[in-house]
This record gives sequence, C-alpha cells and structure tokens, in this order.
Amino acid sequence: MGKILIADDSATAVAQMRRTLLPLGHTILVAADGEEAVRQIRAEHPDLVIVDIVMPKMNGFQLCRAIRALPELKDLPIIVVTSMDRDSDRFWGMKQGADEYLVKPVDPEVLKDKVRQYLQAEA
Repeated sequence: MGKILIADDSATAVAQMRRTLLPLGHTILVAADGEEAVRQIRAEHPDLVIVDIVMPKMNGFQLCRAIRALPELKDLPIIVVTSMDRDSDRFWGMKQGADEYLVKPVDPEVLKDKVRQYLQAEA
C-alpha cells in the first residue's frame, strides 16, 4: 500500500479524507501548511500528495511549484482538493503541476478512485 500526505489546514477536511482513505490500507500523513508539507515530503517520501490551495505559510499553488521544482519529485502525483472552483483556479492549479483538481466537498468515491488510479492500488 502507499503513503499519502494530506496538506490541508482544515481539521474537518483532513478527518473526512482520512475516513475515506484509511480503509484502502494506505498510510496517511498530515501537514497543516505548505512548509510543513515540504519537510514531510523530504523526510517521508510519500507516494501521493493531496493538497489544499488555501493554507498558511505556503499555499497549495506554491507547494505544487516547490514539488515540481525538485527533479526527484517530478513524478510525485499531486491531487488538489480545494474549495476554489472557478475555471481560472482549476487552470492555474493544473499549470502549477497538479495531476488532478477536485472541488470540495469532494465525493468520497471520486477521491478513492483518483487515489487508486495514481497508486495503482486494488482496494
């Protein structure tokens, strides 16, 4: 099973995603801001990152750019899960390096399907 880092400052959103993803058997790590996420990515080497856009210290767009700037992380899947739902937000998120852009509240089945897709997991 894979290791997933959720970078989101909302305890409620993190709890919902944990409830959705833990039954799949993955290890779930949590970062409350973008800077903490970068530290955890370097230390823990997750297989997938789920990123909110609106976070303190370093927002999700900046986090996506920071991940993509490191050659060893160029293939790390990034799923944005955010309340920002304008077409321009989606365009910008994908331009910054996100592989998927989902809008909160995200359907739990859609999130599980996307995680399975990127981790090639059977669960």
